[in-house]
Amino acid sequence: MTTTETPSPKKEYRQTPLKRVFAFLRNTWRGLTSMRTALVLLFLLALAAMPGALLPQRNLNAAKTDEYIAAHGWWGELLERTQFFEAYGSVWFSAIYLLLMISLIGCLAPRSLEYAKAMRAKPVLTPRKLARMPHHVSTTTDRTPETVMEDTHKLLSGWRRVEREEADGARSISAERGFLRETGNLVFHFGMLGLIIFFALGKLFGYEGQVIVQADNSQWCNSGILGYDSFNAGLRVDGTDLNPFCIRLKDFEARYTESGQANFYHSNLEYQSGEDLQTGVWKPYGLEVNSPLRTAGDRVYLLNFGYSPKFTVTFPDGTVRNNITPWRPADEPTKLSEGASKIDQPGITDPIERRTRQLAITGLLAPTAFLHGNVLTSSRPEANKPAVAVDIYRGDLGLDAGRGQSIFQIDQSLVADGRLKKLTRQNLDQGQETVLDDGTKVRFDGVQEWVAIQVSHDPVQGWVLGCAVAMLLGLAGSLLVKRRRVWVRVTPAREGETGTVIEVAGLARTDQAGYGEEFQRISEKLVQGQRGN
Repeated sequence: MTTTETPSPKKEYRQTPLKRVFAFLRNTWRGLTSMRTALVLLFLLALAAMPGALLPQRNLNAAKTDEYIAAHGWWGELLERTQFFEAYGSVWFSAIYLLLMISLIGCLAPRSLEYAKAMRAKPVLTPRKLARMPHHVSTTTDRTPETVMEDTHKLLSGWRRVEREEADGARSISAERGFLRETGNLVFHFGMLGLIIFFALGKLFGYEGQVIVQADNSQWCNSGILGYDSFNAGLRVDGTDLNPFCIRLKDFEARYTESGQANFYHSNLEYQSGEDLQTGVWKPYGLEVNSPLRTAGDRVYLLNFGYSPKFTVTFPDGTVRNNITPWRPADEPTKLSEGASKIDQPGITDPIERRTRQLAITGLLAPTAFLHGNVLTSSRPEANKPAVAVDIYRGDLGLDAGRGQSIFQIDQSLVADGRLKKLTRQNLDQGQETVLDDGTKVRFDGVQEWVAIQVSHDPVQGWVLGCAVAMLLGLAGSLLVKRRRVWVRVTPAREGETGTVIEVAGLARTDQAGYGEEFQRISEKLVQGQRGN
């Protein structure tokens, strides 16, 4: 009689939804905190930073950004929608930045724990067969085991070592060195993590602004964002609590090579901050390109310089207006500049009439002028022979329109609709003047230097520097230090034999280059009974 056994049904393992979610999160965390992911994110961060260097950024130069978009059509508009002109503040850059920081923390936390355990652990046991090690020496000496062990401890005084008794009566020393390699590795990665964190904090609590100041004893104070021509504030900076200080630009000096290339910028200034603001004491300082003024927790840099044409306008009723307005360099090597000087006619109280009598002097300024045909240009950046080629307009400049406008140009829409009319076009050397249709005289009186300065506030710059130094030191340690081990076994002479058997073996845990020479020195000293330096 045969019987048929019915196979028992297999138990099906089914995860609950909660366990599946937990498993997914665990696997995601493991993938995110792996060293491979960290390296990929670091590469992506470098890649994501490239648009900020290759494309104009709106927070630095909005006008150039708009020009780029207009010149590239749909491609420029696509880049604008995807935040390529605000690269460092974009969603995708911030996401990579945040993921890299999380990945580094996840990588470093377990590695730090393992490193701490390894530092507390004793060196590994001496292998039974030292002859199998890459480096091995065995010899017999007439010294006693106690003397050999004492000599070994002296020779390996800088090593982490432990002495052990073995079952057959032999005594051994396990020694290892080079833990600074892993220390340097951790210091490097912690320095990188600190660099990322402090860069982020700098973006939160730092600010940066640029302003043009006339180099004629003009004074400027860091009292609010309205004093800046452009201001880039951190996310936690509202511009109402800036570090107070004042500067007064005395003069400016520039030197050039024979080819006209600048090689020296210097501006003598005076500054006051802290208690000096109450006492009125001014301190001197020589501001240069690579020598910023550091005061009140801020840094003041000299960026550039240019020229402001000086115009004297004499109106028909005899009133005089002097105007000194910065013009921006259109050609940096020769400082050929362009701009607009805007002047209100005094004595007119009716706002409607006043808006019909405003003057604008626009055109080119040549520091060392010469005519190329009928076109004014400049041969050098020094103000050797200043001249201007100007268009003079009269009408409504739009100064009362309630919206900001560039100080370097007029609103061309006002010219197009006739509210601003061109009166004349003239080339004027220094001291020359032109007379308008109503008898108004416009005289060009020369130029005055202006200096562009930048004020930067970064409360974590010291920490950033410390992290960068830590990265360099850690990298040097991880590259230069080698992990290596040495084992010494001392076996007393057996019954009927004389002498003490010494076995020395070595192993480099990483790159073995150069360890053979070190092992040879150690083994020779042990064999000869030397105790080191």
